[in-house]
Amino acid sequence: MFKVQKGETIAITADSGSDADIIQSMSEAVETLDAIPLVMWMPKAKEDGQAGMVDWPAEALTAALCKVDVWIEAQSSVILYSDIWETAMRENKKLRYLIIADSTISSLVRVFTGFDIPTLNALLSRVRDMIKQCTSIRITSENGTDVKYAINLDYSFDIDDGDFSQPKFGTAPGFVNIVPKQESMNGRIVFDHLQNSPTEEFIAFVLENGTIKAVEGGKRAEAFKAYLAAFDDPNMYKISHNMLGFNPNVHELTGELVEDERIWGGADFGFGHTSAIDMPPLGQAAESHFDGVVAKTTIYLDEEIIVENGVVVHKILRPFVEKLLQNT
Repeated sequence: MFKVQKGETIAITADSGSDADIIQSMSEAVETLDAIPLVMWMPKAKEDGQAGMVDWPAEALTAALCKVDVWIEAQSSVILYSDIWETAMRENKKLRYLIIADSTISSLVRVFTGFDIPTLNALLSRVRDMIKQCTSIRITSENGTDVKYAINLDYSFDIDDGDFSQPKFGTAPGFVNIVPKQESMNGRIVFDHLQNSPTEEFIAFVLENGTIKAVEGGKRAEAFKAYLAAFDDPNMYKISHNMLGFNPNVHELTGELVEDERIWGGADFGFGHTSAIDMPPLGQAAESHFDGVVAKTTIYLDEEIIVENGVVVHKILRPFVEKLLQNT
């Protein structure tokens, strides 16, 4: 997927919560290609993103990441969206970056293998094109989710199909990512999986003009409200992005966020920090970033349904879907 070349430097960042077998295996794979692995272990930060800066060797780490060819981020507390990450992405014009966080081996196998990259690219590109031609997106689910937002064509409409061979901000394959127009999202999101919160209890957000105005769900909701309040940052309550999931191997929630975000026919909602890469010109600075997932969604582009209860139904998309699922 990276098409690593002889002599390239491949950085792999990890912490005390990472799986050492995965890190060692990736390092050995780099060496088989006559490239140079640079494995950097560090303490597990107490928080993700900018809030984790106090726990990392930021100056040294930033300097190294500004010089490497590939960076695979495998920490259990992620550097993503911190000043370290922002600087490396801005200054290192050759950087091919991928975040796998604390994914397990079984999850990596499901998310990254067994599908045809060109076919997935064709599906995701067509969905992205359709989104850019609409004015609003509505997402519903039988779990009670019903949320709507407007499109801003100046913001990011990104896809990841598994090709990381060119400089990019890469994440696991199988999604279309949209940065909603600011202050446009309204409605209710009922999560099937919410980061930094247990999954066995009901929790929902009420969104008004792109901001969380209420968190519903009893004791679980109270704990999550306390988590958000501890950042003392109003931007942690604001929508950052919305990912529509199309990984052909992911059809059930596993509790592993990187995998669940890409569940076929589902949707991920991210809150907090948004990079200027995705929301030009300034982004949306915040202390951290978190995501939640809704499975089996119905997705409307304006009034047209492209996914219904987790099934891709639009006639333009069905040929890509049938070919893709046939090859998995």
